[in-house]
Amino acid sequence: MTEFKGFQKIARLSRNCIISEKIDGTNACVYIGEDGEFLVGSRTRWITPDDDNHGFARWAYAHKDELLALGTGQHFGEWWGSGIQRGYGLTFGDKRFSLFNTGRWNDMTPPPACCSVVPVLYDGIFTSSAVDDALSLLRERGSVASPGFMNPEGVVVYQTAGRCYFKKTLDKDEEPKSLHVDKKGQLNVQSEVQEEAS
Repeated sequence: MTEFKGFQKIARLSRNCIISEKIDGTNACVYIGEDGEFLVGSRTRWITPDDDNHGFARWAYAHKDELLALGTGQHFGEWWGSGIQRGYGLTFGDKRFSLFNTGRWNDMTPPPACCSVVPVLYDGIFTSSAVDDALSLLRERGSVASPGFMNPEGVVVYQTAGRCYFKKTLDKDEEPKSLHVDKKGQLNVQSEVQEEAS
């Protein structure tokens, strides 16, 4: 007889959420094993300094001693800055690693000095107006992660009860990222390399 698989429990929407700035870079990961194993990844694969993703592996291995302070586990974040997606006004190879786990890393428990944390714009009960307010803040004041940069990407909403993420962008939110129409009306299909950078 086929094994029965029950339906998952449905989380309540009106629960706590954390809205952070969505930084337009490339997804990055540091893995630290209980045995001290140190690995570096992108959104979809392990990378090395010889098979890198925008220099993240090279940077991570150069900062390995500091990054080991993250502790065991997988630590995801955004690798962003000069030469990656929007660039955020950073030049001359200036890049940054911002961790996603805002519950673990904050003012009371700061990450290693070589890292930052994605900026939290709202922490409270989920409402669609909270999302709209966070987007309005970015639209009017620009990036919180890179002050003065006036073309931020959008927000990420982490719904704590459901333990799931949602994103909403300031531009073209209704279109799939892989399918955008440019200003001339031409269809642009992004390559896998560009998609990995999301």
